[in-house]
Amino acid sequence: MVFLVGNRIDAVRCAHRILRRDIMRATTIPAHEVFPELATNRAGAALRGLRYREDLTQAQLSARTGIPQRHISEMENGKRGIGKDNARKLAAVLNADYRLFL
Repeated sequence: MVFLVGNRIDAVRCAHRILRRDIMRATTIPAHEVFPELATNRAGAALRGLRYREDLTQAQLSARTGIPQRHISEMENGKRGIGKDNARKLAAVLNADYRLFL
């Protein structure tokens, strides 16, 4: 594209208008398309994300909750349900609402 503009300020304004127009036309991508585990294992993805946010390893989370590390791994990978009791333990350590894991 070639634009005829009077000065540099006009060129910047014109480019800004074009960018803004193109951004408004942009489409969004649903999160579950980018992260497929969200569609099938929402609770496990939340557990892993919150654990990363708190900068905890599975072993550290296990020590703080009393849940075996193997079970935490299985929960994160969707191989084991979390359950209400474990959800409450995890939520207390991860500073989250326990219902997020159910």
